[in-house]
Amino acid sequence: MSALEFDSDNLELTEDFLSRAYARMRIGSGGETVRARIRRDTLASVSIDELDIGFDMSYSVTPLGRICLCMVYSGTVQDHAFPGVQDSFGPGDVVFFAPPDLPYSGRICNASYNITMLDPQLLDQIAADADEGTGRPVRLTGHRPHSPGAARHLKDTIAYVRDRVMAEPAVADQPLVVSTTGQLIAASVLSAFPNTALTEPTARDRNDAHPAALSRALSYIDDHADQPVAVADIAAAAHVTVRALQYAFRRHLGTTPLAHLRDVRLAHAHRELRSADPDTGVTVTQIAARWGFFHPGRFATLYRDTYGVSPRGSLHDG
Repeated sequence: MSALEFDSDNLELTEDFLSRAYARMRIGSGGETVRARIRRDTLASVSIDELDIGFDMSYSVTPLGRICLCMVYSGTVQDHAFPGVQDSFGPGDVVFFAPPDLPYSGRICNASYNITMLDPQLLDQIAADADEGTGRPVRLTGHRPHSPGAARHLKDTIAYVRDRVMAEPAVADQPLVVSTTGQLIAASVLSAFPNTALTEPTARDRNDAHPAALSRALSYIDDHADQPVAVADIAAAAHVTVRALQYAFRRHLGTTPLAHLRDVRLAHAHRELRSADPDTGVTVTQIAARWGFFHPGRFATLYRDTYGVSPRGSLHDG
């Protein structure tokens, strides 16, 4: 994980920083006072920025190549536009700024806001386009969430990752935490915005969801639990579509591929806790993070529900 901070009252320096942080852009100001404060925290495929633009700033930006979300705390974003859309946003709004391949423009009006960006391929790792055989990527088809509840869930997810994952470098640097975090945000984005993913299995998917495919998927999960794994990876190993994979797990096991992966990783964490020597200074948090669990409280609850003892109890009694 890496962090970057910027604080300037110079318009030219601000434009240069924003162009390097996002994409080539032109900014302008109608007044003499300029103040921009920005903090960026970054994982491998996700960045979360907190911005305070203390002046009215116009912007014209070339395509980002990334999914870009904007969550406004104070002030407004006016006349935000990309081909086919023009809108304005205020406090409490969370929006999809623009498709990754389109330019956009608008005005930041003395605003404090969050920008979260992620690799578009993260959407493909957990879902598939409705016409899966075409190889087209999953696309978001609306720039506002489809419901207030979906918007709240997305905002809560972003805040959780920022405050509970990125704020703990020892946790955020674990490869499985990075992978799980990216998929968590991508799933929240797909849940919040209209998109082209088809979640219900087709007749062919149902036919492909047979025990042999499930067996291949289970073997892949067992062999790769210590590595970053996405639903798309498991589906490819099972030689079925993502939808067929999801249906196979639901039909035969009553669970999902990622829930089963979590259970397998939990079993590994359990064995490591039981065999670890607490005198070496190893902690529950370190072992949990090594297996992709980045929230100590939730890990402890899941562990206790599964094994009837606290993780700390296993560490000291092992």
